Amino acid sequence: MSAQLAPQPADFHANARLRLTRRGRLLLIGLPLMLAAAAALTLIGFFTAPAMAAAGGLGPGPAVTVTVGSGQTLWDVAVHSAPDRNPHDVIFEIAQLNGLDGDIVHSGQQLLVPSAK
Repeated sequence: MSAQLAPQPADFHANARLRLTRRGRLLLIGLPLMLAAAAALTLIGFFTAPAMAAAGGLGPGPAVTVTVGSGQTLWDVAVHSAPDRNPHDVIFEIAQLNGLDGDIVHSGQQLLVPSAK
């Protein structure tokens, strides 16, 4: 009987250099640079963004009480109370001030309406 020797694997060289491809170098250098740029832009945007006003300051201003006359609509009340403003905006503010769900008002009803600004 004769025995055959298996071929020996090539020796691993401890001093062999790692060679990166062009795509590998781009990924190794470009990815951290892009992440740093994104973080920097986020921080710059955070610190330079304009301040937002508190929600409480955006509501209707001072109000006066008005009694709805016979045959008057919410539109009539809005036009009469603030003739120089858009009636749609005034109606919206009247609805907010009085907790109205619709646009129906009754004669004799007391409504808070925004005072002229």
